[in-house]
Amino acid sequence: MTISQGDQLPDATLVRLGDEGPETVSLADKTKGRKVVIFAVPGAYTPTCHSAHVPSFVRTKDQFDAKGVDEIICVSVNDPFVMKAWGESTGAAKAGITMLADPDSSMTKALGMEFSAPPAGLVDRSKRYAMLVEDGKVTLFQPEEAPGMCEVSAGEGLLENM
Repeated sequence: MTISQGDQLPDATLVRLGDEGPETVSLADKTKGRKVVIFAVPGAYTPTCHSAHVPSFVRTKDQFDAKGVDEIICVSVNDPFVMKAWGESTGAAKAGITMLADPDSSMTKALGMEFSAPPAGLVDRSKRYAMLVEDGKVTLFQPEEAPGMCEVSAGEGLLENM
């Protein structure tokens, strides 16, 4: 079943690259008592993700801050090493966007947002979406209708409906 507006987020464990190597991050801890934006992409460095989706949140970071958002988190079914490098190369890390890996796609599957496109080398990846989460509850959920699109899930698209 796909996550919906009004649902509680499932507890999931993501991974980031810390100073001493990979470290786990509890999604429940990240969202408890906080207002958080989570957006997911099919893959780091893939065309739409790299040229449109991440840049849209870098551009709009200050506007989310002004709306009381505590943190913006980008999730992708990649490893934490790739996510760290991608955050640096896109300017997301410098902008203060948290880049988290869902290496085994467990969070993606728990949300019901997985897809595979083997000809493109994408297996068990995440569909593109953005959501606003308040104290662990999804208060706004905006999935894209098609894989190459980045409109409702872009920073501007989410802001428009907040």
